[in-house]
Amino acid sequence: ILLASCKQPTKQLPILGNSIITGKDTTYPTIANFSLTNQDGQTVTNKTFENKIYVADFIFLSCPTICPKMTKEMYNAYLPFTTDERVSFISHSIDPTHDTIPRLKAYATNLGVSSPKWHFVTGNQDSIINLAEHSYFSTAYPDSTSPGGFTHSGGLLLVDKNRHIRGVYNGTKPEETQRLINDIQTLLKEQF
Repeated sequence: ILLASCKQPTKQLPILGNSIITGKDTTYPTIANFSLTNQDGQTVTNKTFENKIYVADFIFLSCPTICPKMTKEMYNAYLPFTTDERVSFISHSIDPTHDTIPRLKAYATNLGVSSPKWHFVTGNQDSIINLAEHSYFSTAYPDSTSPGGFTHSGGLLLVDKNRHIRGVYNGTKPEETQRLINDIQTLLKEQF
């Protein structure tokens, strides 16, 4: 009994976004349904991530500013989980006109990652931008005054197996990547 009383409670990550409380029930925002195409020409939907934790970001391959740093940090977060089937990664292109499936495939191959683990996806630009803004609460839009023609946030987003956002991390800072890795491990303990 004494040992049980000294045990620390398991840390849980918050669920981000505005919840709706109805009586005793609390409903948290979830990632909306989506259907996109990955670097192998395969359809990627919410079902692809069923019963998985995943990390998402929004990039474009010709980005002259933060995208290369973000991809490097995403890759650093990917490495500890390459053999863990409970964890996946998705990078959404916000420039589908230029980021074709062959370009995404070449990019993923150059990184040394495969689609079952890390999906580089493309699709209808309006749908991707809507997904970024309304599901991931992330900034992404065409902007002729920005380098490369787009404005987007540098966040890496941690999503749980219930499609709730559980963390946002600055994708340009290695210390944030370490925090993301730690939080993935915490979430794995919480959800599995």
